[in-house]
Amino acid sequence: MKLLYSPASPYSSKVRMAARYLGVDIEEIKVAAMDDPTELIETNPLGKIPTVVTNEGQAIFDSRAIMHYLNRVSGKTLYPTKDAKRTEAEVFEALCDGITDCLVAIVYEKRFHPPEKVHQPYIDRQWSKVIRGLDHLNAHMPKTGKKLNGGHFALAAMIGYLMLRFPGEWEDGRTELTAWPHRFAKKFEAFAELKPQG
Repeated sequence: MKLLYSPASPYSSKVRMAARYLGVDIEEIKVAAMDDPTELIETNPLGKIPTVVTNEGQAIFDSRAIMHYLNRVSGKTLYPTKDAKRTEAEVFEALCDGITDCLVAIVYEKRFHPPEKVHQPYIDRQWSKVIRGLDHLNAHMPKTGKKLNGGHFALAAMIGYLMLRFPGEWEDGRTELTAWPHRFAKKFEAFAELKPQG
């Protein structure tokens, strides 16, 4: 099984952490998605990362579809088995991914437009969603017990991306959220290695 990924991608980070946690044997292949590498666009018509290619040649994307696939093939429990708890974990993951979507949108708006074309109201709109999401998480931090779930890895990837792209812009007053990576790293030692890297 192969994973096409980028070290800076928070979605790649989430999947890589989950695969490591589950003990799934997967070959990691670093690609530059913006260059439309053949190995990526021939398997994923969207040309997006992460993309998993199974041993049978099936391409699986996006990150949440990959997470559920890894959960099935690992034979372990990345998501709770009880319906209510599973829904809670899936909504938690969706919230973290949604915040990440806004962060990536901000980065792309700044990166791919000349300064005079950057649309600040769009950035402000995305950042307001980020702030609401972070405040909600800070006030409702999930339990981080013996078993980790997809939401924990989505949160770890999202915070890792904040640390990489928005240092000093999100931490103020969010003591629970800023303390969480240290607690998470005690449960998952590979966090420092697999969080988004510039």
